[in-house]
Amino acid sequence: MEVWQYINSHWPLIGHWTVQHLWLVLVSNVMAGGLGLGIGIFISGEGRDEVADTTLYLAEMLMTVPSLALFGLLMPLLYAIGLPSIGALPAVIALVLYGQLPVLRNTYIAIKGVEPAMIEAARGMGMSKRQILRTVKLPLAVPVIMAGLRQAVVMNIGVAAIAVFIGAGGLGVPIFRGLRNSRMDMIITGAVFVSLLALIVDGLLAIMEKLMTPRGIRR
Repeated sequence: MEVWQYINSHWPLIGHWTVQHLWLVLVSNVMAGGLGLGIGIFISGEGRDEVADTTLYLAEMLMTVPSLALFGLLMPLLYAIGLPSIGALPAVIALVLYGQLPVLRNTYIAIKGVEPAMIEAARGMGMSKRQILRTVKLPLAVPVIMAGLRQAVVMNIGVAAIAVFIGAGGLGVPIFRGLRNSRMDMIITGAVFVSLLALIVDGLLAIMEKLMTPRGIRR
């Protein structure tokens, strides 16, 4: 009852926190998706197995760094080069780094997993490497790449809640204030809306994945 009373009397504020949270996640995952997709395509090229192993290993190492520790590392680095060390910038950079592994790994696995017979058939039709990538490899890899993007987005929705500790705002604000003031209603409110946001975004991305997948693969 206390939780509902708090939510019902703070809709504008919750809406503001939700918009902040979505902005952080959207900006960071657009950047993470583009970067991860580009690197994944590059390392999936012929003769780049060692580069791929090293790149994936570094991305896996990033995932082992706790989010608060990563924020703590970014703050002095940004301050040293004259950039804002608190707020949205370090939060976005951290979320971009955290979002690399799922997109990068899935892009690499999906492209490398394309049937060699299909690639040979495309070569036999006179297609260049770029044409094969654009018209054969990427369309077939869409479901796996989108699965990696969905994983990155849902994970970053949770991590973004911790970014409140460096002044980035978002739905971590009621959780942090609730912990500081022993207010269980605020903690539950923040946790519930973070969970709902993750479920809604994941559902929307699932629909997008279905629409982007070629019909032949869907069947």
